[in-house]
Amino acid sequence: MQRRSSIIRILFVLTAIVIAAYFLYRGFAQNNNGQLSASGTIEAVEVNVSPEQAGKVKEVSVEEGQTVKTGDPLLNLDDSLLADQRKVAAAQVDTASAALAAAQHNHDMALQNALIAEQSTTANNWRFSAPDQFNQPAWYFNQTEQLTSAQAEVDNARKELEDAQANLQKVATDLNNADFITAEKRLADARSAFLVADDVKKQAENAAQNGGLLNAAYDDYNAALDELHAAQNQYNSLLNSKAARNVLDARGKVAVAAQHYDAAYARLLGWQTGTQSAAVITASNALDQAKAAVAQAEANLSLLDTQISKLTIYAPMDGVILARNVEPGEFVQPGAAAFSMANLSELTITVYVAEDNYGKIFVGQKASVTVDSFPGQTFDAQVTYISDQAEFTPRNVQTVQGRSSTVYAIKLKVIDPQGQLKLGMPADVVFVSK
Repeated sequence: MQRRSSIIRILFVLTAIVIAAYFLYRGFAQNNNGQLSASGTIEAVEVNVSPEQAGKVKEVSVEEGQTVKTGDPLLNLDDSLLADQRKVAAAQVDTASAALAAAQHNHDMALQNALIAEQSTTANNWRFSAPDQFNQPAWYFNQTEQLTSAQAEVDNARKELEDAQANLQKVATDLNNADFITAEKRLADARSAFLVADDVKKQAENAAQNGGLLNAAYDDYNAALDELHAAQNQYNSLLNSKAARNVLDARGKVAVAAQHYDAAYARLLGWQTGTQSAAVITASNALDQAKAAVAQAEANLSLLDTQISKLTIYAPMDGVILARNVEPGEFVQPGAAAFSMANLSELTITVYVAEDNYGKIFVGQKASVTVDSFPGQTFDAQVTYISDQAEFTPRNVQTVQGRSSTVYAIKLKVIDPQGQLKLGMPADVVFVSK
């Protein structure tokens, strides 16, 4: 009997402990009215304000705890270097603008002169009737059509010349033609040397009547003349060979193709009158370059203006300066946090509720918030976010008791029109039932 009574007493104590723990847990999750409650701290979105470029701090305009509005200046960096660079860039804009004005004037004058000259050509074309070998008078095709045809002929002539030059190169490198090519080169070199020796002889004759200078000049002249005769004889001896015919035919084709190209290009230039004249095109190109130079100079100036504007750092939002990390005279780097600020008009609080209370909360649900600093006063709040992932849950726990320790984050927006709440204040949240 005594053993049995001891077991009963132990079971009674264990039951009392379980019941006490259960009511203790329920007291954490609910208040005396049975409403779901939780605790957290007042939060707000914090923003680090950083400069976009390096520089020495010239002036700091705010202190910690100061309230600022969007666009209020926070600090200024030294602008002396960029200000001098801007003066140089502004001078370059002025210089480029002056060059543009000159280029515009030259273009206008070239165009005016070209149009005057074109009027004379047009009048002659109108008076010119169609010759026998053509079916249309000179004025029949307009300038654009004539230019197109002339350009096509130039392109064809250029291709013909390139083909002829390639063929000559092929013939010149053919081993069967090597002897004649060598004779050609010898003759060309001998002619060049003879012409030089002849000039030297003439200069010596003008400088002295006799003596070593004149004798040396004659010796050089006679040696060059002998080499020229020998080169010419070697060349003549090969003229009847197949190699000579191949090379001379290739050279003739190059000469004809070159003449064809020159004639076609001259005809193209002849049709380039008025706005298509070479003078107007050259002036137009110069005008375009001058415009590009002005655009580049203005872009450089605009870049410096942008850099100068970024020397002053402004508040990105309404809020309060939480931390000031710079002082006048310090050198700051881009991206370094100069200030930390928060928007106290959009306060939040994050609380955690157990898994068994998760289904009692929904987005948009109303709640009341109380803090120790203002006893008896409540602040309105509303659920804005409910986490869809549990926290602090061991994976191997499968019991009902273990699952009850699973918690979910709930975020609420707190309404504080008077600005009484401060960051980090402990607060209690009571959720309004559905």
